Amino acid sequence: MAKKSIKIRAKMKGDVVTVKALMTHPMETGARKDKKTGELIPAHFIQEVTCEAGGKVRLTALWSGGVSKNPYLSFKFKGAKKGDTLKLSWVDNTGKSDSAEAKIG
Repeated sequence: MAKKSIKIRAKMKGDVVTVKALMTHPMETGARKDKKTGELIPAHFIQEVTCEAGGKVRLTALWSGGVSKNPYLSFKFKGAKKGDTLKLSWVDNTGKSDSAEAKIG
């Protein structure tokens, strides 16, 4: 994807980091028909989401076409420090990918 498709925030409260991410993606299942042509719209969805911080993988999510368009993801983890860089990335079923980084605040 040409422009950034991920908006991400990471905030620390105590020793817990809360990550909130919004990804822009069509998330087509491959089962929906185009209203004009009646043809099936090809499947196009995020397959894997990965989050790394402090040199460790903090989250790996395996998705399918059942996730809604422009998915929102929120999760918490322990073991990071303020100022660490958090990297969230995704890969879709067509081979496209994107990633974004944020400092833990």
